[in-house]
Formats: sequence, structure tokens, C-alpha cells
Amino acid sequence: MVSTAVLHYPRLDTVLMVEDKIKKSRKEFTRTQLWKALPKQMQYQTFQVILDYFVKSNKIIYVDDLIVWIGSNPKLDALVRESRVL
Repeated sequence: MVSTAVLHYPRLDTVLMVEDKIKKSRKEFTRTQLWKALPKQMQYQTFQVILDYFVKSNKIIYVDDLIVWIGSNPKLDALVRESRVL
């Protein structure tokens, strides 16, 4: 993985805007589709920083290039708890 310097870190309202769009959408997006569907334009690098944060914090996963929201999903949390072997 090649590390590049981040030129612009997102503001909290921008992160929340992207999170809200993913959570409230009834369909999955590719990165480009999501970026174009946002109500406010932002630099693509800033958008990438937000998505990287969501992946690292286990809020989204990628399934066949589609972004799937998994953060704070009660059904998924219950399945994970049931599947753990103690």
C-alpha cells in the first residue's frame, strides 16, 4: 500500500453527511455513484479519507465494489453475538 499525504481532512459535518447518505439510502452505491449522489461537492481525496475511516471503524464493507453499511446494525450485532464461541 502506497501512503500519500492527506491534503485536506474532512470536517465533522461532511463525515456525517456521507454517513447519513449511506445509512438512509435504500440501495448500495459504488464509490463513484455515492460521490456523485452527495448533496455537496467535495474533493475526491477527502471523500476517500471518509470511506477509509468508515472501513477502519467497521461501519462499511465492500461487496463486489458496492458500499454496504454495517455499522450500528442491530440484526448484524445479534448475529455476531450468537456466532461467538465462548
